[in-house]
Amino acid sequence: MKIVPVILSGGIGSRLWPLSRDHFPKQCYALVDAHYSLLQQTMLRTLSLEVADPIVVCNEDHRFLIAQQLQSIGVKNARIVLEPKGRNTAPAIALAALEALRSHADGALMLVLPADHVIRDIAAFETTIKQAVELAKDDALVTFGVQPTRPETGYGYIRAGERFSVMEFVEKPNLEKAQFYLDSGEYLWNSGMFLFRAKAFLGELAVHRDDIFQAVNNAYQQRAEDLDFVRVDAILFAQCPEESIDFAVMERTKKAKVVPYAGDWSDIGAWDALYNYADKDTNNNVLLGDVMAEGSTNCLVRSESRLVAAVGVQDLVIVETADAVLVMDKNNAQDVKQIVKRIQAEGRQEHMYHTTVHRPWGTYQVVDAGERHKVKRIMVKPGEKLSLQMHHYRAEHWVVVSGTAKVLNGEREILLTENESTYIPVGVVHALENPGTVPLELIEVQSGSYLGEDDIVRFSDRYGR
Repeated sequence: MKIVPVILSGGIGSRLWPLSRDHFPKQCYALVDAHYSLLQQTMLRTLSLEVADPIVVCNEDHRFLIAQQLQSIGVKNARIVLEPKGRNTAPAIALAALEALRSHADGALMLVLPADHVIRDIAAFETTIKQAVELAKDDALVTFGVQPTRPETGYGYIRAGERFSVMEFVEKPNLEKAQFYLDSGEYLWNSGMFLFRAKAFLGELAVHRDDIFQAVNNAYQQRAEDLDFVRVDAILFAQCPEESIDFAVMERTKKAKVVPYAGDWSDIGAWDALYNYADKDTNNNVLLGDVMAEGSTNCLVRSESRLVAAVGVQDLVIVETADAVLVMDKNNAQDVKQIVKRIQAEGRQEHMYHTTVHRPWGTYQVVDAGERHKVKRIMVKPGEKLSLQMHHYRAEHWVVVSGTAKVLNGEREILLTENESTYIPVGVVHALENPGTVPLELIEVQSGSYLGEDDIVRFSDRYGR
């Protein structure tokens, strides 16, 4: 019976702002590894097992980013199920279970893994999974409990009994209770990782939360597929209640089992978690990027685009990006969400995008903007093409910096190379393509009365937008 890896990648990670944004979430960053993102690390640690093609459940806005990250590590047959709206883990896992059953009938064993966890002890991880498989074959719904190493207030706990039984689920405790849980030796951190047969999970979901099961099933039955993506009916899925798997199923079912995991593990949910997990220098600092520290201790400092200097400070988190800087007492890591809420409430954009925005065809970066102009640096990947489109309110001037551009400008199709340019008036239908084998770099100067990204009328688009 093969294992189907199910990667839950629907989160945004607002507690890791300003690095994590709505359109480029934390799981797509290489936070603890020089080469691989959290999502890629999660996928790679399953490959040593005997696994079937994976299923990834993600936000629709992240679909091309997720697909690109999987392809770059050689995962080419993943089924990417899109959530039209985030409804928490119970509906997300139900979508994956229905997709698993479609391919594997009732023999599908789902290994459910959040995309933002870090595990380095692969041997211990595999041993724990093998124990869980034997239980799951008998229709148990298995969760993994991590052996606690400190009185952690940011995690839920599971009180474990004999023979892998679950005695109790408890919510995030205060420090006194967390210390009691640690001292008792009976409690494990609730990791949010699971292993069970798809049919067994859906059966228990139908028993305990039939409203969630019916809503997800109705949306899934009206699915459509394009490219590598499975799209469920957005209107029907929006009717689904929002609930976690713990509240919907695991705390209610009599089939719950917990397998202890004693290896290293971290849920990189906030900056203090990253600080606790990362390697530190002789002053107990975590310094990432172009950073200098003098007379500073117990700090996490991360630079993305320029030199950051920390002098004579303690217990701070300092994170610099091109358009925002966070300075925070490390003990207030859970409160970053409050800043994100204020940014949203004030109608700003810093919670959504970085200055460099990723698209399925490449990237663009806004380098200057005024009331009636905007300047972008655009990169188009080899062989990729932007949609056939027009704008009602802006004209555009394109200047090729490097590579070759194939441009449709109204009725004319032209090739542009380095230092050549073209002007596209308001209302003219146009398209941009990179026919070459190297990235196309160009500068776009927009001018007009309205320069918003929603002033795009698409006539055709290979990415289905």
